[in-house]
Amino acid sequence: MSALLATPAYAVELASGDWTVDVGGIVNAYYTATSCSGDAVGGPALAGKALGCSGENHKTTIGNGLLPSGLITKFKTVQDGIEIGGTIGIMVHAATDSGIAANSGVDVRQAFFTIGTAEAGTLKIGRDYGIFGANAILGDMTLLGAGAPVQATQRGRVTLGHIGAGYTYLDHYGQMTYTSPVLGGGFTFSGGIMSPVDTAPFVSKAYPQFQGQLAWAGNGFKAWVGLKSQKFYGANNSGGNFTETAGEIGASYSGGPFGFLVNYQEGTGIGILSDGDQGDVKGRNYLVQGSYNLTEKLKFGLNYGESRTKDDNEYNYLLNGSFKSNANVTGGLYYKLTKSVTLVGEFGRTESKDYLGNTAKMWGGSLGGIVFF
Repeated sequence: MSALLATPAYAVELASGDWTVDVGGIVNAYYTATSCSGDAVGGPALAGKALGCSGENHKTTIGNGLLPSGLITKFKTVQDGIEIGGTIGIMVHAATDSGIAANSGVDVRQAFFTIGTAEAGTLKIGRDYGIFGANAILGDMTLLGAGAPVQATQRGRVTLGHIGAGYTYLDHYGQMTYTSPVLGGGFTFSGGIMSPVDTAPFVSKAYPQFQGQLAWAGNGFKAWVGLKSQKFYGANNSGGNFTETAGEIGASYSGGPFGFLVNYQEGTGIGILSDGDQGDVKGRNYLVQGSYNLTEKLKFGLNYGESRTKDDNEYNYLLNGSFKSNANVTGGLYYKLTKSVTLVGEFGRTESKDYLGNTAKMWGGSLGGIVFF
């Protein structure tokens, strides 16, 4: 995920001795509007009134898109032949529940350092985004926009893009991860141990989470396979223990005017919005996307994603309200006003279903822009 933060042409570069410090960041905001209808659907139903429209039939917010705004500092040096670097990313949101509410929330998503060499690879230590799911969200065109403009999350945080409707959020973890140098044929490997996640009513206890990915890149193409695993236990020894075991496969292409992305995730305990948030339930996520550059500055994109619970049983009914699926389709126009500023307009439809036959629908649109500096 830190690859995204290499995009800005940093506004300030400071050099002192062997050290170089770059300071830059992201600022974005979008006018979003949603309209919700249909039945009440339990669980993490993104299209329902509770999440999609923040308890109303219609809702409007001017807030962040899928990315927060943030100030990002990167540093690097070479000492004794070892490359040393790191990043601190301090993120903030634009919208609150009230126009006079204090906007005091600060989200430190990144605070890590790296050591390595071109021949041996790189070790990362600290807090950063995960490995599993990174290619899906980085390749999602709505990363520069809003995607599903879920009002309950945008007020005080961000919209969801295709999180929960195409892929599970990659999340941020305390971690120790290793990334290999480029191996023969364009392959790289990343693997690490992550600070485990507690997801009520489940706790992690003594074992870390494991994530890994094997990727290949060449001639505009990328392909990857990944996995992650973590043990969960019922809180207060209440039982219901399970192991999250999930796999991922995907591919993308970017070259000339065309681009595409496909990504598929499946596993037990994979969750909808975060690790294990549905308990011991099997799930699957997939995202498909195509884009075309209409001009040198204007791109059109269309994508569709779905996150589905595969188990229809008593456990799913009791814990998740018999939740079945979230699906979102988004079309967008992305205009590169300058090398730093992109203006965005998106429109889409989100649908949530349960195994009882209920369906909720949300129509949503967004208009705004993002600047990297």
